[in-house]
Amino acid sequence: MISTSEFKSGAAILVDGELCVIVEFQHVKPGKGGAFVRTKLRRLKGDAVIERTFRAGDKFQEAFIEERKLQFQYRSGDQFHFMDMNSYEEIRLPESVVGSSAGFLKDNMEIAGEFYEGALIGLTLPVFVDLRIVETEPGIRGDTSKSGGKPAKLETGMTVQVPLFVGPDEMVRVDTRTGSYVSRA
Repeated sequence: MISTSEFKSGAAILVDGELCVIVEFQHVKPGKGGAFVRTKLRRLKGDAVIERTFRAGDKFQEAFIEERKLQFQYRSGDQFHFMDMNSYEEIRLPESVVGSSAGFLKDNMEIAGEFYEGALIGLTLPVFVDLRIVETEPGIRGDTSKSGGKPAKLETGMTVQVPLFVGPDEMVRVDTRTGSYVSRA
């Protein structure tokens, strides 16, 4: 059991039978009335962020989330195939579970998988990923009408805005948290 006084960002708890991760929290002591804790929680099913307020001293069941190394193997239709690096077991996930991470996954890429009660519930990608540009329009020297950016389709099918000087078949570094171009790789 974990009390509201022991909350920390990233901790996993069960709220009304649902697995949630604490994104942020704030202890509030008003001048009148009892203290309370204002929180932002991310539901691991559906990936929605909710705001909840709890009384100081409320207790919750702490959830143990195991982290294992996974290797992305390939994609077939809407199924993503991963291999557990310890047991060499194959794990298949539907696109709905992979979510926005799908645009960053390359074959043989190593990532971290988050498991709860033996089931894969989330993926943790590296902060930066190097991807090859498959298709982009050529940049014209001196053209600043587009504020210095153009769309580029990456090898994973994702599209990002890149500077005008970047061309096709170049490797670029992309931030997986924001999905934006960082630099050439």
